[in-house]
Amino acid sequence: MTLSGKISTEIGVHATAAKWFNLFLTQLHDVQHLTDHVHGTRLHEGEDWHHHETVKHWTYVIDGKVVKAHEKIESVEEEKKTINYKLFGEDIEHSFKVFKLIFQAIDKENGGAIVKWTIEYERLGEKVDPPYGYIEYFHKCTRDIDGNLLKV
Repeated sequence: MTLSGKISTEIGVHATAAKWFNLFLTQLHDVQHLTDHVHGTRLHEGEDWHHHETVKHWTYVIDGKVVKAHEKIESVEEEKKTINYKLFGEDIEHSFKVFKLIFQAIDKENGGAIVKWTIEYERLGEKVDPPYGYIEYFHKCTRDIDGNLLKV
């Protein structure tokens, strides 16, 4: 069995792709206030939440377990409303050699958008399961955030 993989989910949302992309590009610090699934986040290194060199520390629950990880933006494609993140350290490094998260917001013709989450990973060994719990987690967070984005 291969240790590397890629999984994704697409969720239809009511808020526009521009609103979603803006949230993750310029207001990432607000995500913890828009969903109960994020227990906390803080700057770990750096002074600006949205600079490529800044490292954030996240605490959340996956499969009923509190998980902590560091996150850093690797790249941004504004035209495609795509942000590539690298997750590392803390609990991630105990299971994964590579863990990349790709966020993309895609406009729908009839209004609203599709939020696509993709995880590219490399497990440390056969005993580590693929990160399906993360896909479920991002799905739940997206639902919560969408409801709050509509209020803004």
